[in-house]
Amino acid sequence: MRTTVIIPTLNEAETLAGVLAALAACTQADSADAIPRSEVLEILVVDGGSTDGTHDIAVRSGAHLISEPRRGYGRACAAGVCAAQGEIVVFLDADGADDPRHLAELVAPLASGQAEMVLGSRLAGQIEPGAMLWHQKAGNWLSARLIQNLYGLPITDLSPFRAVLRAELLKLDLQDMTYGWPTEMIVKAARNSWRIREVPVNYHRRQGGQSKISSTWRGSLLATYHILNVILRYAW
Repeated sequence: MRTTVIIPTLNEAETLAGVLAALAACTQADSADAIPRSEVLEILVVDGGSTDGTHDIAVRSGAHLISEPRRGYGRACAAGVCAAQGEIVVFLDADGADDPRHLAELVAPLASGQAEMVLGSRLAGQIEPGAMLWHQKAGNWLSARLIQNLYGLPITDLSPFRAVLRAELLKLDLQDMTYGWPTEMIVKAARNSWRIREVPVNYHRRQGGQSKISSTWRGSLLATYHILNVILRYAW
């Protein structure tokens, strides 16, 4: 099964080139633990209106650039899914925190027909000191515990680094175009009895400047609101 990697961006010029280079290094056919380059059909950079040259970096690196002028993390991810041609879609953030060396582990259960979605769990893997702030860890723990109690799905992390069967994902008809989009994917998948697996992944300190979300109380509270709202809304 062929894979499309989707990278949503908004002013990620400091980090995008490194992420794309690391991703390219992990898709070499001569590496025993890598996904063959022939199976990575495309890399889509979905940009939400960057003004720092992110577009040019994406094009120079050989990625396919998609412009999505409407703001919203979920909207960028959804635009990538609509444009993707691979049977499997992998979501990867552009800040260098996610480790693309886990790509093959995420894709393998889907390619072998053992799952519809595979989540990369940061809390089950190795987190570099300083990579996740205390309120991020607490929010992830609370959200995962709510999903376990309300949906019967024993997960440890809501990490956006994940692999999904594209055809099944489209059937979920996701509506939240904010930071609640990845959570809506999980809870709707649970309600539809998807086979969902977790694999431990390494998580690194963000490269470049501070996060647009977790580095501010306003951003953190808004993200928490959207995530909890989604979890509770679909529980009944």
